[in-house]
Amino acid sequence: MRLAVKTLGRLDPRIAVPRTDRAAQRPGILHIGLGNFHRAHQAIAIDDLMAEGQALDWAILGAGVMPSDAAMRRDLQGQDWLYTVVEQDAAQEAVRVVGAMAGFVPVADDHGPLLQALRDPAIRIVSLTVTEGGYFMAAGSDALDAEHPAIIADIAAPDRPRTVFGVLVAALRHRRAAGERPFTVMSCDNVPHNGDVTRSVAQGIAAGQDPGLAAWIADTVTFPNAMVDRITPATTDARRAHLRQAYGLEDARPVFCEPFRQWVLEDRFTAGRPPLEAAGVTFVDDVTPYETMKIRILNGGHALIAYPAGLLGITFVHDAMAHPLIAAFLDRVEREEILPVVPPVPGTSLGAYHTLIRDRFANPRVEDTVRRLCLDGSNRQPKFIVPSIRDNLATGGPIDGLALASALWCRYCAGRDEAGGEIAPNDPNWDRLTRQAAAARETPAVWLDMADVYGDLAASDRFRSRFGTALTALYEQGTEAVLHAYLGGRTG
Repeated sequence: MRLAVKTLGRLDPRIAVPRTDRAAQRPGILHIGLGNFHRAHQAIAIDDLMAEGQALDWAILGAGVMPSDAAMRRDLQGQDWLYTVVEQDAAQEAVRVVGAMAGFVPVADDHGPLLQALRDPAIRIVSLTVTEGGYFMAAGSDALDAEHPAIIADIAAPDRPRTVFGVLVAALRHRRAAGERPFTVMSCDNVPHNGDVTRSVAQGIAAGQDPGLAAWIADTVTFPNAMVDRITPATTDARRAHLRQAYGLEDARPVFCEPFRQWVLEDRFTAGRPPLEAAGVTFVDDVTPYETMKIRILNGGHALIAYPAGLLGITFVHDAMAHPLIAAFLDRVEREEILPVVPPVPGTSLGAYHTLIRDRFANPRVEDTVRRLCLDGSNRQPKFIVPSIRDNLATGGPIDGLALASALWCRYCAGRDEAGGEIAPNDPNWDRLTRQAAAARETPAVWLDMADVYGDLAASDRFRSRFGTALTALYEQGTEAVLHAYLGGRTG
């Protein structure tokens, strides 16, 4: 049965369906980047509220700026903006249809429909999931890369924006001119201080166009920081087939995810917000301790298991966790080199959090892929691994495991696994990375010359030495032997 409003009453009774009168829903949030993570995270929180008769004026209007977003819009429109979320762990699964969406803005090259939607005063929050690499940050900082060609184009042509941030600035310019209240801009990406970064980029573009507009944004628009967490892999044909075979449901855009979900958010909103605390969101004055914990321990942990698993030809994350050397490598680096430099988090045991993420990584039902974890290392390593290296160098702490993690990434970017199989391009900067990795085989320090990744760490004799030793050993001995040596023969 194809998913649609008219078929909700005939679905398998195991599938939870929306209980809200959809005619009563009105858009209050416009979300840009309607991928799986948003639809399994923020949209679920709004859907939970609507199930209790709350937040009916905070329905989500989807939007996108990429050509692929047009296909997403077409598929969801054919399902009356409904889609399925399947939460899975080793013991059970729960299936629900999410009805928090009120529509999806048409996708156009000039972003005209999106700009028009953003001018509607009913839109009080604009949220974003545009990936870690989509923020146009200058290397080694949280500031705008003002020399990026797309940013230069947005500053030069304010009425013809190319980037999502240029679109936001254009919409805020309209609201200012019309004397209307601005919207809150809420990032939901895994970027440290994501709200601050978003503000920096938006204000940088605005300042290049009109200093008065930049000042108005600084005075009136809020950009709350957030920590978001839910493991949400890509949807495969096999997963769509499971939904058809097990539940008789045809859904062009289902989402599969783990049961765990967390959202920690600073309570700074320009024009109000839904009562998200009733949907399990934790509101805090400062999200920094929570995001540091998550980015260092969970996202950093993903990087620790991704590249050895990729080199060993392991497909799924839970299988990587079943490999005794990889699991032990994760555990030792986390406990000896990451947890000691993560600041305390209110009401949270870092050791217990580490145990929790180990269990989440090992969930066999999620079937998260190693390749997804290896994706976009050039944007993820500077955020997830390098800060822990830097902190340990400053405190005199151990760095052998983190240096090995960097060497494993370099070895992966050489483009061949240990069986000689080709590793398909897996980074926006793949050509550059493969060239750098090839040169690093003979001269390891060349890899550390990537200042946008490592900053000034190449000047550290200690890190350079540990990295070079690890990379040379990987080529001479292989991944398993190097992991075994690092662990001193311990795998438990």
